[in-house]
Amino acid sequence: MDTIQPSGKVVSGTPQPFAIPAYVLDDLCSRFIINIPQEERLNPIRIFFQIELAHWFYLDFYCIENPELHTCGIKDFSSQIFRHCPFLNQYAEEVDKRLEDWKQYKMSVPTYGAIILDPEIKFCLLVQGYWAKSSWGFPKGKINEEETEQECAVREHH
Repeated sequence: MDTIQPSGKVVSGTPQPFAIPAYVLDDLCSRFIINIPQEERLNPIRIFFQIELAHWFYLDFYCIENPELHTCGIKDFSSQIFRHCPFLNQYAEEVDKRLEDWKQYKMSVPTYGAIILDPEIKFCLLVQGYWAKSSWGFPKGKINEEETEQECAVREHH
């Protein structure tokens, strides 16, 4: 299996399509991964929720502000995070299985949202899907632990 060094250099085999620079991975790991509580470090599902936040941050801030950086999916992103972050590095070979477990869990979490209309009921708010640009829908999101359905819907429309 190929590995990407912190310098971005690919070692052995076929080159990877893109490596996130080490300074970006350092920043993302320090913002989202390294300081999570110990009990969350032991839970792969919780780790992947943090990786998802880091991935959104990477896409929304790094890629938009730095055109030389490339977007990537959660699979490629999480593989690079696992190889880069010291406490995750030991599980780098298991990233695909852990990612699949997280996706299965995430699919079981309900979503809540709201239909938001203007006062005259002429317009409604729709949000565009990030990956499927032709997909539009009402603002909604996954419910957090110990959050009510109403709290989730309110959080998602702000």
